[in-house]
Amino acid sequence: MLVGIIADTHDCLPMIRRAVRALNRENVELILHAGDFVAPFALRAMNDFNADVVGVFGNNDGDRALLAKTAAETGRVDIRGDVAEFEAGGLTFGLLHGSNAGPHISLLDGGTLDVLVTGHTHRPLIGRYGRTLAINPGEACGYLSGIATAVLLDTERKETRLIRL
Repeated sequence: MLVGIIADTHDCLPMIRRAVRALNRENVELILHAGDFVAPFALRAMNDFNADVVGVFGNNDGDRALLAKTAAETGRVDIRGDVAEFEAGGLTFGLLHGSNAGPHISLLDGGTLDVLVTGHTHRPLIGRYGRTLAINPGEACGYLSGIATAVLLDTERKETRLIRL
């Protein structure tokens, strides 16, 4: 399974549209969003993805009730609270934004995850912590660094590729 991973879209519609085009072109089967959607209209733009989006809230996601309502209306985006644990492509994933270190550390210390996906720092990072592959795709919005990025994860090969949007 090919998974597209993004974070920190910060309601930047031009970059969200770029992410949609890039990840659709790669034929990803699932998209993970590690938080900071920011505005409900950003979720509507994600309805153009060809794959379902599983996401979590970030520290800049203010009106969570409206974000959750809008996500449900899209039929494409599933926001699972602050932290999500699930299986996809034969791997166990943990997904969180990363602004609160507590869940991040406890998920890593548990040693039960194959992949931990975070955001928040706006800097891409791919590394191993014990048996867990840790992925921060960087910022999809490009606001802080001027570089918008995403990560592709092949769950069969357990290989990652950082891409510019």
